[in-house]
Amino acid sequence: MENYTVLLVIMAIMIGVSGIAEKIKLPIPVLLLATGIAIGFLPSMPGIELNPEIIMLLFLPPLLYDAAFNISFREFRLNINTIGTLAIGLVFITTGGIAVVAYYLIPGMTWPLAFVLGAILSATDAVAAIGITKGLGLPHNTVTILEGESLVNDASALVAYRFAVAAVTGVAFVTWKALLQFGLVLGGGFVIGVILAKLLGIVLRFFRTNDMVVICLMLLMPFVTYVVAEHFAVSGVIAVVTLGLGMSRLSRMKLPEALRDQSKHFWDVIIFLLNGLIFLLIGLQFPLVLKKMQEAEVWPYIGYAAIIAVVALGIRLVRVYLQQFNLQKAFLGKGKGKRRVSQHALFDSKTSFIITWSGMRGIVSLAIALGLPTVLESGSPFPMRNEIIFLSIAVVLFSLLGQGLSLPWVVRKFSK
Repeated sequence: MENYTVLLVIMAIMIGVSGIAEKIKLPIPVLLLATGIAIGFLPSMPGIELNPEIIMLLFLPPLLYDAAFNISFREFRLNINTIGTLAIGLVFITTGGIAVVAYYLIPGMTWPLAFVLGAILSATDAVAAIGITKGLGLPHNTVTILEGESLVNDASALVAYRFAVAAVTGVAFVTWKALLQFGLVLGGGFVIGVILAKLLGIVLRFFRTNDMVVICLMLLMPFVTYVVAEHFAVSGVIAVVTLGLGMSRLSRMKLPEALRDQSKHFWDVIIFLLNGLIFLLIGLQFPLVLKKMQEAEVWPYIGYAAIIAVVALGIRLVRVYLQQFNLQKAFLGKGKGKRRVSQHALFDSKTSFIITWSGMRGIVSLAIALGLPTVLESGSPFPMRNEIIFLSIAVVLFSLLGQGLSLPWVVRKFSK
């Protein structure tokens, strides 16, 4: 009963804070984060430790599905070059860059542990990007790049994380095997997403006259798709995103407009609750992790987290501007083997900076960090587990609070 009461109080606080944030023109995720941190420090507040499996299963599928469902498939396809570059290449570059900094900066950090930290913090977050950029009046092209990148890069980060953790446990790293597994994980997720989207399409056409059944099936399938994909050891993230893209197209072509409107209102309520709750819960985690750190380590590790956050942002800045240059060169037909790109896929330097600044870490980084094994196969404790979790949450907070608070100003400044 006590946990039930706490949950109701948190939900009520989340709804109230979301309404206040809109009134005072602050990004809702940012104010929810700050509120969660403040509440977490209250002496009477019971500790709420998040189960990473619950985060990945309860929050991720519907949030990813909704984002993929509402993204413009045409814009996604036109910007696939940039989305692929940022969602795959940049993830691994960021993993390596953070690993190098962590290894040379943090005492006791080994190379395998540094790569674990890099993998945890390598991907930007779809929920954060959508939640904070919503209502800022960004061009559709820019929004599609941000959403498309953060929808796909979770899978890349999870693959990098698995290999990094394997290295900590002593498993040898073989490049060709890693590349093959990466292709199988992503490709398998795509195949399962396509198959389940086709099956759902057949079922929905059969029940098309029953609005409630159709809406409930569309709510259930993201969870089913994620579980099926993870059961076959492929990317649940890619499977859910593929399902969302497929159902978006089917909805526009086959479902009546009245049913689409009814479904949209239903999903808007679900996403509002899940979106707000996850950011409040992220804030609540910081005081809990802080208590597990030795007092002498807190401020140095906060400094390390700030440096890592800046390094990650710097790597992103360089890669985004390089992508802008490469697209322009490809459009003009320069370079051997370069395929010409659509003019619609090009973006200028101001847009590059907005794309850079909008890349924030969020729930996936938090879930991966909290999901670190507690012990190795030998039975010994996982080295520096608390320190890695603390660094991950601190970087997420620096990213969301720092970039999130300043993003509206950045958009206004660079959209002129």
